[in-house]
Amino acid sequence: MRPWRTGSSEARTSSESRRGVLAGRRRMAVAAGVGVALVGTIAGVAAAGVNGAPVTKRHAWSSGQANALEAGRRPGTPHGLRAKHAAPVGHAAGRTSKPRPARTVDARPSRAVRHVTGLQTSCRSVAHIGDSTSVDLISPADLPNPVQRLPARYAAVGVRHLNMDASGGRSIVEALPGQVNGYNVAKAWRSAGYRGCWVIALGTNDAANVANGSAVDDAARINEMMSVANGQPVMWVNTVTTATSGFWANPNEQAWDRALTVAAARYPNMRIFDWSAVAQPSWFLPDGIHYNSFGCAMRAQAIADALAHAFPLNGHSKGDIVK
Repeated sequence: MRPWRTGSSEARTSSESRRGVLAGRRRMAVAAGVGVALVGTIAGVAAAGVNGAPVTKRHAWSSGQANALEAGRRPGTPHGLRAKHAAPVGHAAGRTSKPRPARTVDARPSRAVRHVTGLQTSCRSVAHIGDSTSVDLISPADLPNPVQRLPARYAAVGVRHLNMDASGGRSIVEALPGQVNGYNVAKAWRSAGYRGCWVIALGTNDAANVANGSAVDDAARINEMMSVANGQPVMWVNTVTTATSGFWANPNEQAWDRALTVAAARYPNMRIFDWSAVAQPSWFLPDGIHYNSFGCAMRAQAIADALAHAFPLNGHSKGDIVK
């Protein structure tokens, strides 16, 4: 699946050079109605007929209560190693910039793009939980055109209610100070009565934490999230980096992806979107983990389209792996 390339690589490179690419900015997040000490959270995104609780206005980011924070890290140190199950070494060292005012943006897509792919999903309600690579999919800094952002892409394939929580450095188990890990976000939503489809875009940091010595292995992390879904449809976005060394080296991510494939055989409600087969090296920032603007646009569209393939409006998906 590599069908979305538009424009020249030279133009994209020039654009990125003008904007500047700082890895720390990729860990920027926004708190929507919640207080976060270090790494912010996007929660309850609403867009284009996608009505996310608790946000009721038609914009992607809340106003008044939200601050944008940036979390940095020492090179070679996994972000997200700060919970009772944290790895024994390499705890994250974050640094915060001055809070930025929250930005209110209209994320309603134009009528022309609502069904541009022709794909439709049976998932009318979606709960999306992600890390910094999901934060970037709703960021005006990465995707100035709201049509290209993930909420609008979800709306285009038929999603009508979206809960979205994306936080930089997030894993399923560990949590940075002031952060909620992926498992607890999902557990809170389910306890509050959420029922619908789940999109889990986590694992990049989990793979790094496991590589760094965490006692909680890949399978246990996946089982935790799947236990919350409790049989509801789950699409898991697998992971990939272009890093060749360090905790986020792609071999560690490939081990995580293999664990997802094994888990899918145990969970009939689980589908895996094979993002690792889609992502191209030119879409990555120099850190090898995050994506440039073009990569973010491709990722947002690919995730939404994959949901329609994983859980189509009519018929059934073709196997556990969606490509």
